[in-house]
Amino acid sequence: MLAAHGGLPTRHGVSPSCVGLPAGDWPTFTEFLVQRFPAITRATWLQRMRDGEVVDEFGAAVTAERPYRGHMRLYYYRALPSEARIPFEATVLFQDAHLVVADKPHFLPVTPSGHYLQETLLVRLKNLLGIDTLIPLHRIDRETAGLVLFCIQPAERDAYQALFRQRDISKHYEAIAPWRAGQTFPLLRKTRIEEDEPFFRQREVPGEPNSETLIELLEIKGERARYALSPVTGKKHQLRVHMNALGLPIQNDSMYPPREVTPDDDYSQPLQLLAKSIAFTDPLTGQARRFQSGLSLSFA
Repeated sequence: MLAAHGGLPTRHGVSPSCVGLPAGDWPTFTEFLVQRFPAITRATWLQRMRDGEVVDEFGAAVTAERPYRGHMRLYYYRALPSEARIPFEATVLFQDAHLVVADKPHFLPVTPSGHYLQETLLVRLKNLLGIDTLIPLHRIDRETAGLVLFCIQPAERDAYQALFRQRDISKHYEAIAPWRAGQTFPLLRKTRIEEDEPFFRQREVPGEPNSETLIELLEIKGERARYALSPVTGKKHQLRVHMNALGLPIQNDSMYPPREVTPDDDYSQPLQLLAKSIAFTDPLTGQARRFQSGLSLSFA
C-alpha cells in the first residue's frame, strides 16, 4: 500500500513535490537528484536527506549513499531561499463541503512554480482555511485577476473538471483595451494558437483553429474600451493573444505584443484583464452555481 506523498505531510500549506525516476545508471539517488536539478546544490540535497525530507513512494528515507533504483517516485519538500511578499490579498467568496471560490488579485500565481511557493493562491488558501487537500480546478494567469475554483475532496475533482472538458461551464472575462473605430462587435475569434519563442509566449499560426473567443463591446471611454471576453476553449494566454492579434492589446500587457525583454512587475500597472464571472450546474449537488468577482478594472 503506497502512502500519499511517501507519507510526508503538507508543511506550511505546501505539499511535497514529486519526481519520477527513469531507468539509468546513476550510482546513488543523490547523483540523480544533483543532475536532475542543477539549480539545487549537492549540499542542499544532503541536508534535506539528513532532515528526513526526501523519501520514496513507500515512505522509506532516501539517504546520501542509497543506491539508485528507477521506475519509482521520490517525494521531497521544495524550498526557496527567499521569497518577496506579494502585497495583495485574495478573498474567499464561497465555501461549502465541496468547493472553494476565491477572488484572486493581480500578480499572485495560482499554484507554486519557479520563484513562487508561499506567495501563491493555493498555498495561501491552504494556510488560511486549514484544508490540505485543496486542488485548483482551473488556472488563470498570474497577471490576471478574478475567480478561481478549488475542489476540497480529491475524489470529486474529476466530476468538476468534466465541466471544463465538456464545455458545460460558462466563463466571462472583462478587459480594457484600445478602441478602434470601424471594428464590428460582437466578434468571434477562431484561430490556431501554438507555443512561441521563448516557450512561455504563445502566437497565432495558420491551420485548423484550436481556440475560440467571443468578444463583445461593453463601453467606450475616449481611446479605450471595456470588452467582454467569453472563451469557448482554454488555450494558454488565449484572450491576450486574440486581443493582440486584433490590434487591441490589453492595457498593461507586458507580453503581448512581444517584447525583447519582459519587464519586472510594476504593481502600479496591473494587466487590465479580469475573470469576472463563472456559472455551471454543480455535478454533485445539482444546484445552479453562479459566482461573480468583486474586483473591477480601471481605464486610468
